[in-house]
Parts: sequence; structure tokens; C-alpha cells
Amino acid sequence: MPKIRTRRSVAKRIRLTATGKMKRMKQFSGCHHIRENKSPKRTRNFRDIVIVDHTDVKRMRSLVPYL
Repeated sequence: MPKIRTRRSVAKRIRLTATGKMKRMKQFSGCHHIRENKSPKRTRNFRDIVIVDHTDVKRMRSLVPYL
């Protein structure tokens, strides 16, 4: 069987925790566009790192099989 290719764009955005869960940054993690209209609290919250939801883990595993 041939190897499965890793989606490099996804591999750069997802890391594993010590227990094997997947973690990711929130959606608008860069948040550079028109930042003066967003409150400081809102831009701070964009920097959070969250655990990938259990309903998406199977899909992420297929995109990053060797992580």
C-alpha cells in the first residue's frame, strides 16, 4: 500500500497534547484585518488554543495521518 500524503496546511495548524488529543488555535487567530474596530478583549480571545471537537477528530486524522 502506498503512503498517505499529509495535508501540510493542516499539519502546521494542529498539534497533539501529551494525552493524544488534538489542539488548534481559534479561527481568527491572526486577527490583523481592521483590528481597530475589534475590542481588545475580543482580539485576546482569538489567541486561545482549544481542543479539537470529538466530532472532527476522525476527519483531522485522515488529513494528518502521521501526526
